[in-house]
Amino acid sequence: VQLQASGGGLVQAGDSLRLSCSASGRIYSSHIMGWFRQAPGKEREFVANIRWSTRATTYADSVKGRFTISKVSATNTVYLQMDSLKPEDSAIYYCAKANSLSSRERDYMWWGQGTEVTVSS
Repeated sequence: VQLQASGGGLVQAGDSLRLSCSASGRIYSSHIMGWFRQAPGKEREFVANIRWSTRATTYADSVKGRFTISKVSATNTVYLQMDSLKPEDSAIYYCAKANSLSSRERDYMWWGQGTEVTVSS
């Protein structure tokens, strides 16, 4: 599976942005699609994930209520709708795929190349 993230950009605080992650190859019902982010000088951190079969979702506390992860099975695409963006949301955002439900980076075996989000104050 190859993952291609897109949709990043420069926005102002309070704005919205939607990231997309297109997956080539088969995504099975047991798979988990996730978004992570890495800010300069910081470790990569979990943002959100979604179970492919049930659409069950999990969010990091820092984005809960502002970000929404969703997916379209027909196109093998996962989205991250980001609302009420804050400067601290600035980071490179990565989409990833895991075989089981997890928020740990090490459990995700496939990674996209990342798309940069910059939120100005």
